[in-house]
Amino acid sequence: MKNTSILKLTTLSAAIIASSAVLPSVAFAEGAMVEEIVTTGTRAKARSATDTVAAVDVITSAELTNQGDMDVANLLRNSVPSFSVNDQPISDAATLVRPFQLRGMAPDHSLILVNNKRRHRANVIVWSAGGISDGSHGADVSTIPGMALKNVEVLRDGAAAMYGSDALAGVINFKLKDASEGGSVQLRMGQYAEGDGDMAYFAGNMGMELGANGFANVTLEYGSSDETVRSEQRNDAAGLIAAGFPVADPAQKWGRPFVDNDLKLFVNFGSQLTDSVELYGYANYASKDVDGGFYFRNPTNRGGVYAKDGNLLVGDTTGDMSGNCSQYAVDASDPTSSALAAAITGLKADDNCFNFNETIPGGFTPRFGGTVTDVTFMMGLKGELENGLSWDVSAYRGENEGDFYINNTVNASLGENTPRNFDPGLYRQTDVNFNADFKYSLSDTVSLAFGAEHRTEEFTIGAGQKESYIDGGLGVQGFSTSTNGFPGFSPDISGDFDRSNDAVYVDGEWDVSEDLLLAAAVRFEDFDGFGSTTNYRLGANYKIDENFGIRATLSTGFKAPTSGQLNASNISTLIDNGVLVNKGVIPATNPVAAFAGATELKPEESENFTVGFFGSVGEVDITFDYFNIDVTDRLTLSKDFSLTTADIASLAAAGVSGADDIAVFRFFTNDFETKTSGFDLVLSTSTDWMGGSTDWNLAVNHTTTEVTSRGEYIDDDRERSIEEVSPDTRYNISANHMMDGWRALARVSYFGDWYDPNQGMSYDGEHVVDVELSYDLNESSSVMIAGQNIFDEAGSKKHNGAAGAGNTYSEFAPMGFSGAFWYAKYSYNF
Repeated sequence: MKNTSILKLTTLSAAIIASSAVLPSVAFAEGAMVEEIVTTGTRAKARSATDTVAAVDVITSAELTNQGDMDVANLLRNSVPSFSVNDQPISDAATLVRPFQLRGMAPDHSLILVNNKRRHRANVIVWSAGGISDGSHGADVSTIPGMALKNVEVLRDGAAAMYGSDALAGVINFKLKDASEGGSVQLRMGQYAEGDGDMAYFAGNMGMELGANGFANVTLEYGSSDETVRSEQRNDAAGLIAAGFPVADPAQKWGRPFVDNDLKLFVNFGSQLTDSVELYGYANYASKDVDGGFYFRNPTNRGGVYAKDGNLLVGDTTGDMSGNCSQYAVDASDPTSSALAAAITGLKADDNCFNFNETIPGGFTPRFGGTVTDVTFMMGLKGELENGLSWDVSAYRGENEGDFYINNTVNASLGENTPRNFDPGLYRQTDVNFNADFKYSLSDTVSLAFGAEHRTEEFTIGAGQKESYIDGGLGVQGFSTSTNGFPGFSPDISGDFDRSNDAVYVDGEWDVSEDLLLAAAVRFEDFDGFGSTTNYRLGANYKIDENFGIRATLSTGFKAPTSGQLNASNISTLIDNGVLVNKGVIPATNPVAAFAGATELKPEESENFTVGFFGSVGEVDITFDYFNIDVTDRLTLSKDFSLTTADIASLAAAGVSGADDIAVFRFFTNDFETKTSGFDLVLSTSTDWMGGSTDWNLAVNHTTTEVTSRGEYIDDDRERSIEEVSPDTRYNISANHMMDGWRALARVSYFGDWYDPNQGMSYDGEHVVDVELSYDLNESSSVMIAGQNIFDEAGSKKHNGAAGAGNTYSEFAPMGFSGAFWYAKYSYNF
């Protein structure tokens, strides 16, 4: 019996995979047609997913926790084609908190809710993600454990008039489990097909009674995952090894980072205090250590450390410049040169002159990482008065911190006295929200909601250790100051930067008839620093007959610049035309930026339009929604500007760490306009066959972004990155078959063409196939074996990765570039 069942399920999986090859290039979101009651996108009352004026995808807890990955961002990518996220190797702090996109927009264009309440931003401002995310400051969804979720509601519509700033692309609402009894535990282990990236995680959820009329639902997740390496030895490193330099193989690692001590704890609670008053809230604590690699520093040509103007960089350590060190400043371009070898030998014997080949002869590759900590507490009271007025008051405080480190590097200006490991400082984001919300039914068909919000955001830059930002004495001789790769934050640029805003809103829904729903919302918001904004949203849902209906929305929106975007400074070491270049980001209010043309930042503004239909054809449920999002005064990082000697002196006087080493600088600017448009198509059905039932799902997303206007601070490369880094087309097709305690799933995901700005080339789209096979051991426990990306797709290989930075595959591959991942899971329910 078991062998027969396995054979049937294997045959079914193969048939699904084979059939997917003839499907058109379209995409869809698994489970999106689940007919559940949703609360996202409506304040008047909960409605079914097809009764709302805009599309809402509902992703179940089981769909999320059955996957191999533990990062919620990756789980959503597999379920919602309009949601995308990729690996972020060598991306500074974006490696710790990866940026995501919804419907081709930046991370901070999507509002994140937990239990219908706005969640705080992450500490990370994305400096170098290479596309639409550059300069964004969004939330960190990876701190939310999948097992804590009852479901996830994804509103694919602009909703700033309902929820405030950021909701231009849509809203993702994470709904926490609220059971007062029972629970489950899971043990998950996996490894990539190449034998690395080992993962082991434990997760548990338990519901408990809280007093006589309440509940506390607790989720704990803990684990770790090793790095993956998809590199080939760089040509320059191979040449150094041949010349006798002690260089590691590979000199530079590309892949997923180490994630250690990954702890996530969530507690959702509620209690009925009286017949008409309920206490509710949630709290969470999350922390993890993340460690990844940076670019290799070549011991013959890394400027500011080993070389200057093509020659060895040699420092005179006598104090009075009497060391006659110029004799060692030979041509360093040829590592096999006998003159270079002789100079290095001479330096080792000369106490008056110094070059880093004396202490670090094989070059070095910095390791960058940090500890990300996330803490939240939200509590509220809600109830209903005798006249039918419902009320809800709540307070929220959320904090996300990144405490960084950079190891295996130098502050070159300290010479041989430099430490190798540094604490460069921290970023911290803290949000405090107070809300008062009310609802009242004017009649059986007219519902009114209104309320007010006060919100404060604070961005903190914490200073690093002294050695991470000072000039140790050799700076005047051409040695780089501050930590190489990620300069520490000096006390001059550190501090707390906050901003507050107040808002009031009115939101109404009118059930004109059993077939027609009309909705409208208006919100007024006033910000410290740049004034007020008023936004609206109109929507309608009309059921043509019992099988079909249409819906549409029209709205305006806005995204206010964050305190971090207004105040943060940063230096990143990036590849520019094959050469490592230190690029600085300075506030738009800095005099150097102002001289280059920077002006005070202002909010982005949007106009959103959606129209679509929903219905059934036989046993197949269908939804189709078109969207168009026009954004003006779009916020981004400017093109690069060269620094003059006077500019460098001005930045140094302002306390910008490593100012002497910055080749070019950038700043935030409202300098372009975009049109993002596309459609989402979702089909789902179920069939009874092969001794069981199969749920079939197809979800297609097609999104294009066009820069419709730009100013002088956006160049052609930046425009192409905005338009082409993310794939235009995504789709998922899946079949989930259940039979006699067995469950088998096969899912095919398509990721369309993408552009790699670091290489200046485009890559063809890829299909990725996932499979799962689970068996119920008894009523309480089950086992599952599964594979993600089982055919080991990692994107087309670069033409010659060894000639550049040694990455075998494009770092911007939208499905990741580590290849096939195999895992097993044991579950026990109680």
